[in-house]
Amino acid sequence: MRLSSVCLACTLVAVPLWAVAAPRAVYLGTYQIPDRVEYLGGFSGLEFSDDGKSFVALSDSAALASGTVTRDERGAITGVSFDGPPVRLKDAKGALLTDPEDDSEGLAFAPDGSLYISFELMNRVAKFGRDGVLIETLPVPREFYGFEYNAGPEALAIAPDGAIFTLPEGDAGGMASDPMFRFRGGVWDVPFKIGEDATWRPVGADFGPDGRLYLLERDFWPLVGFKSRLRRIGFDEGGVTSDETLFETQAGRHGNLEGLSIWADTAGAVHATMITDNNFLAIQDSAFVDYRIED
Repeated sequence: MRLSSVCLACTLVAVPLWAVAAPRAVYLGTYQIPDRVEYLGGFSGLEFSDDGKSFVALSDSAALASGTVTRDERGAITGVSFDGPPVRLKDAKGALLTDPEDDSEGLAFAPDGSLYISFELMNRVAKFGRDGVLIETLPVPREFYGFEYNAGPEALAIAPDGAIFTLPEGDAGGMASDPMFRFRGGVWDVPFKIGEDATWRPVGADFGPDGRLYLLERDFWPLVGFKSRLRRIGFDEGGVTSDETLFETQAGRHGNLEGLSIWADTAGAVHATMITDNNFLAIQDSAFVDYRIED
């Protein structure tokens, strides 16, 4: 979601740095992304390779940035190198996406190496090549047309079986309890709901190596900043089987975390790397934030 500079300019108040819930995820560090070039910012989606070394980040201005990172012995990012300038998203004819079609939000790697991207304003999920060119747009279910304005399908993830999962950030057009939409076998359905909570809004998602769904949520506090929460959800065809909160932060602990990628290190430990959306404002930073999941 693109947030107004009026609201975000109020987030500079110093706040405590501790988490408010007993964490099952350990904070490892924050790495400020130094580059400030056109379209490099506003990050809303993130995917890392299985080993956590290479990444693709999605800007909500319809651009992709790829690169590699270095990490310390704990897994925290210590450096980043971009492959080149951001790649702009284009339609099937090679024309750049423009407003209102360019509000790109969620990102997920497809099994064939291509990318699935979700969009707000014109709510949809589409498949793109690594060159940024549109391959296909998935059928748009009628429920997508009822989503709250500028609060459409922001979180996006692909399950181990190739099914695509997404859910809206805002009101789902009268559907209760935050429905999780799934695209499988060429059709959309709602296999489960994550539970209605007006405070926390879903902004990022990924499936971990354990096969469970990780969901990043945020809550905005005027004059203070953003709170962030990471949940881990297990489910089967009967619905949700487990729902754990891995961490919940105080407002202002991190920036506007939106993108989420789950990966495992060589020892098998599961990590969550997230990225902040700076909304292209000088008062905010783009940054990677690392946590390690502890069970």
